[in-house]
Amino acid sequence: MFEFDQYLGFLAFLTILTIGFWLMIFLLTFVIPYWIGGSLIERIKEIREEKKAKRLNS
Repeated sequence: MFEFDQYLGFLAFLTILTIGFWLMIFLLTFVIPYWIGGSLIERIKEIREEKKAKRLNS
């Protein structure tokens, strides 16, 4: 059915496919929501500081 080099190539393909699959799962479930949430928190802090600075200057 397979020769040995074809078998190694098939295993390499499956390994890369599996690593890519789990990497995408990890990115979509942890990294991207963490990144978006952190940027939103930082933006809210900046808006609050701007409002506070305007109140102090007025």
